[in-house]
Amino acid sequence: MNDINSKDLDTPVQYIKGVGPKRASCLKNLNIITVQDMIFFPPRDYDDRKHIIPIKNLAIGQKVVIHGKVISTGEYIPHRSNIRHIFKAIIGDNTGFVEAVWFNQPYLKDVLKKNSGIVMVGKIELNKFHRPEINSPEYEILDEDEESGDVPHDNVNMGRIVPIYPLTGSLTQKFFRKTIFLLLSQFTNIISDVLPADIIQKYSFLSLSKALYEIHFPSSFDQMKKSRERMIYEEFFLLELALGKRRAGIKVSPGISFSVQSPLITGFSQSLPFSLTDSQKKVLDEILADMKSPRPMLRLLQGDVGSGKTIIAVFSMLIACTNDYQSAIMAPTEILAEQHYRTLCNLLLNTPIKVALLAGKIKKKEKDLLYQQIQRGEIKIIVGTQALIQEKVIFNKLGLIIIDEQHRFGVVQRNKLAQKGLNPDTLVMTATPIPRTLAITLYGDMDVSIINELPPGRTPPLTRWSNESKRNIIYDFMRKEITLGRQVYIVYPLIDESEKMDLKAATIMAEHLSRDIFPEFKAALLHSKMKTLQKEQIMRDFKENKISILVSTTVIEVGIDVPNASIMLIEHAERFGLAQLHQLRGRIGRGSYKSYCILLTGKNLSEESILRLKIFTSTADGFKIAEEDLLIRGPGEFVGTRQHGIPEFKFANLVRDGDILSKARRDAFEIINNDIDLSSASNLPLKKIINTRLKDFSV
Repeated sequence: MNDINSKDLDTPVQYIKGVGPKRASCLKNLNIITVQDMIFFPPRDYDDRKHIIPIKNLAIGQKVVIHGKVISTGEYIPHRSNIRHIFKAIIGDNTGFVEAVWFNQPYLKDVLKKNSGIVMVGKIELNKFHRPEINSPEYEILDEDEESGDVPHDNVNMGRIVPIYPLTGSLTQKFFRKTIFLLLSQFTNIISDVLPADIIQKYSFLSLSKALYEIHFPSSFDQMKKSRERMIYEEFFLLELALGKRRAGIKVSPGISFSVQSPLITGFSQSLPFSLTDSQKKVLDEILADMKSPRPMLRLLQGDVGSGKTIIAVFSMLIACTNDYQSAIMAPTEILAEQHYRTLCNLLLNTPIKVALLAGKIKKKEKDLLYQQIQRGEIKIIVGTQALIQEKVIFNKLGLIIIDEQHRFGVVQRNKLAQKGLNPDTLVMTATPIPRTLAITLYGDMDVSIINELPPGRTPPLTRWSNESKRNIIYDFMRKEITLGRQVYIVYPLIDESEKMDLKAATIMAEHLSRDIFPEFKAALLHSKMKTLQKEQIMRDFKENKISILVSTTVIEVGIDVPNASIMLIEHAERFGLAQLHQLRGRIGRGSYKSYCILLTGKNLSEESILRLKIFTSTADGFKIAEEDLLIRGPGEFVGTRQHGIPEFKFANLVRDGDILSKARRDAFEIINNDIDLSSASNLPLKKIINTRLKDFSV
């Protein structure tokens, strides 16, 4: 259709006047499919074209908007190898002239024609001839009416604060502004608010239609800011409302009211060779209160590597066992599952509680027997990987599930395991610190507990960053530590040599280290492509100090506990993310010996790599590292949002907008507490939206 007759926000943009199939294909690359997508597509920046600076008034260091004409242009081929082409243009207005320079953009000769009207935005600098120059400015070629300054009142390109949109393909800023202006003018009347009237009044929010107009074509920067804050709040509010409704649906279901007093628990507590930290005691009290409640527990337990989450999990499982219920603990890898199994067997050695490991390596006959024992309730604690959620695993009375390293699983796996019991209590654990804003978003339906102190005697490793020139010094230091009885990890990012990247592969270096550098010590290689039994044997030998040097890939990132290991050398540390580096460092410093994490890097590091390494060497606080990691990578990269059912935000930013998130969460949960079904007249508009969001959370 040539005009918008159908007042439908779901109308495909292809049918909007001036769009068509070609532009619609480009818009699809920006996730713009419908009219609504385009109206809710925010500008990335703005130009204040209300205040054009005359060229004679330009000041060095100032970011300016210049309105003039192209007087002349020229092209140059420089001698510098990183710059292949220079395009220059002299821009003039009725007060003077300024030179504009662009690098490696030869196509500009066909765009910037002599006498063309132009608007440029950029920073004024002094060139080597001490003349003012504007480097690589953003620019826009003007129409005739815009060139003359005869700007109509509805002009979207001049005489106002002008939106700047992300572009792709053949799309232009003028196309975006013209099309969105058209859509806003024709669809404003059907854009209805979803926020309750009392919330709009509480925060003095603009109406949704007014806010959208002010976001695209702001009357002032203050109004634009207020409008964006309103949209940020709405995105967070709808998400938290969905999370709150899901949480309420779990919390109103009848759960298990456990008795938390038992001679077995008292005896176990007294048998421990250490005392719980204050932080552990606080967290345990929170869990005991949850388990005592008749409503299902749904709690996230965060604790840095080595903070003592496992012992808290053991207490929780003992409570379930003494109430004649089973517990299941699901780990992401067989190595971690086996370590949990061994730890539990050692801790519960003097109790009547039977623990079993359910993993892929177990033979069919033994596994079938385990299935029968689990179904009869003879085994009270079952440790496993995703094998636990298979149909063959039928529990007798599953009362508690524990998910370890939750970020390795999606919502589906957690729910499948929970469905094997009758509203069991759920404890989710992670040693990957999650920033507050992301925790509220990813786990907004959970209560959160944090263990924020290390047990007595545990000190963070000393972290140092070095380069290839110090390699022999590092090797000498490692030799000294091994001679004292300590052990060493050496971690590489790759298993085999890569032709594309100049990295030392673990397989090659393991042989070199064993033969040429440390022939007097036993070294071994560990990587993910090895067979399970082979990996387990190597880890067992390393734990028993039969191996002094373990050369490995990141397979050791999670779940290996060797208190005697005191050094970790991470080769090509610039290739690892902050979270990976933190997890790797957590493998050392687990005993009473001083420990050292040494980073070796290559040459010509990127700015981002340098920033990561500086952050990592400056602190051992996992939560500070996580905050910085979130700033660098953003939430989509920090943790896969799709597996959690979390939407991509158009306006909100989890790092920047934490205060708005907290307000939105508080308001959303208050509504759910007062109207769980969203059945009141004021909440009905929210009901359909939230039900759709809840379906998304099953991803």
